[in-house]
Amino acid sequence: MTNARAVLQLREGGSSLDELLWSFVEGEPIMHRYRRLGQIPAETEESRAMSKELKRRGFGFVGPTVCYAFMQATGLVNDHVVQCFRWAQVQGIR
Repeated sequence: MTNARAVLQLREGGSSLDELLWSFVEGEPIMHRYRRLGQIPAETEESRAMSKELKRRGFGFVGPTVCYAFMQATGLVNDHVVQCFRWAQVQGIR
């Protein structure tokens, strides 16, 4: 319920969750070029900034690691290793 209320507050303020989240990557997916799984971080500067802003706006369960996993799952970042067939597919979508 806490996060749903925070989303509604964003709307009431004339913004959207979509706009807020994409602002952390300047509206474009970040395309990493990792060669090994061990290079992929658990959090980044962007996910820390996202976490801080979401908490400020009343969201819960939004630590920097959770935010980074969310960014990976939703396509805000492409963290497939370059040898993975999905890396090229996601690159092409961009």
